Amino acid sequence: MEIEERVRKSLALFDANIKKLDNVDLTDSESKVIELARMYASDTRSWIEKGDMVTAFSAIEYAHGLLDAIIKTKAGG
Repeated sequence: MEIEERVRKSLALFDANIKKLDNVDLTDSESKVIELARMYASDTRSWIEKGDMVTAFSAIEYAHGLLDAIIKTKAGG
């Protein structure tokens, strides 16, 4: 699998996973973590547009880590 395809798949997975928190009450701190995750996902899109797939992959994987921490503790992930 090519790196760009892998980054795009990871981004799509992030978009699907963040929806798991739509109806979950979050503390202010947890909301801040989710906002950071969204920012990293947004950065990923920018890096894809610039053609920097290595940085894009790093950003989306970091976003996943932040998101997973909240999902695992709040949404029974």
